[in-house]
Amino acid sequence: LADLGAEVIKIEDTGAGDYARAKGWDEREAGGRDGDSLFFRMINRNKKSLRLDLKQAAGVEVFLRLARDADVIVESFRPGVVDKLGIGYEAVKAINPRIVYCAITGYGQDGPYRERAGHDLNYLGYCGLLDQIGVAGSAPAVPNFQIGDLLGGTLSALVGVLAAIVDARASGHGRYVDVAMTDAVFAHTIFPLLAVLGLGYVLPRGEDLLSGGMPSYGVYATQDGRHFAVSAMEPKFWQMLCTTIERPDLVPFAFATGSEGVRIRAELEGVFAQRTFAEWTVLFEHVDCCVTPVLRFEESLENEQLLARGMLVEVDGVSQFAPPFKISELPFAVRLPAPAAGEHSEEVLREAGFSADEITKLRELKVI
Repeated sequence: LADLGAEVIKIEDTGAGDYARAKGWDEREAGGRDGDSLFFRMINRNKKSLRLDLKQAAGVEVFLRLARDADVIVESFRPGVVDKLGIGYEAVKAINPRIVYCAITGYGQDGPYRERAGHDLNYLGYCGLLDQIGVAGSAPAVPNFQIGDLLGGTLSALVGVLAAIVDARASGHGRYVDVAMTDAVFAHTIFPLLAVLGLGYVLPRGEDLLSGGMPSYGVYATQDGRHFAVSAMEPKFWQMLCTTIERPDLVPFAFATGSEGVRIRAELEGVFAQRTFAEWTVLFEHVDCCVTPVLRFEESLENEQLLARGMLVEVDGVSQFAPPFKISELPFAVRLPAPAAGEHSEEVLREAGFSADEITKLRELKVI
């Protein structure tokens, strides 16, 4: 939202603030300057920071004055916490009927798990996705891509918020947006559900069509231990692949499954093991059949396509990702680097109509 031009005010407590500021596991290799972590600086550009003690009545009053003119509030406390603080949806709606109030939690505002703590891996486990990730006969693989946090806590929330904003501007009536990260992942487990509907049971990991059960869709090792991604599912692409590797005998078996699929996959594994990663890269460079190198992340940072799309930017000395959407007449701009804790407290309050004396008193009381 900040990248799209919204004024985003990040509210942090007057103690530790956002824990993501602290350096730790994300900077094992050093490389970060003194101050906030690289992780924090990567995901907090274009935001302002206000430090506010919501456990004081004066802090709640400040919050509600800001909320009176806000379009959106996003919170990620456990269910019920904002109501106890006096800043929940009902309290804000009473003074701002057009407010869009989004709550992002692990399990949602109701249900038997609503009070439970959780992290990304827990959400993947509960919705059945984690059991599906990995190769046949192995334990579930742990991704370093936070599927629940990003799909649920970011994209699903964004969709709900934007839809509610459109509705609020048309009707004058705001909405409460309840986003559970577990729900968001569960709602996207399409192929496991298809298997249950069609077969009555889910296929084990590594045996579903997209996880190893079909030879035309998978990952194959090269002679030097690198890998190629093969997704030549359409007949024309599979035929082109078979022609390129000089194995026309494999053409009839693109969709082979079961023991036949295992046999064809073994044949492909033997073929890819005959050449190096570089050799296969050269061979498939100009063969448009959905067979591509599996790049190491450092290599993707130099990938010509991603660079041409402007997907890397440098902000405050830190390389980070540009937004993945390109909108006409709305060029992406970095207006602000990630804020220091409370950097914009006085600015935000002045713009909200607080007088200099009020701001001084709030600071004396350690409300800000």
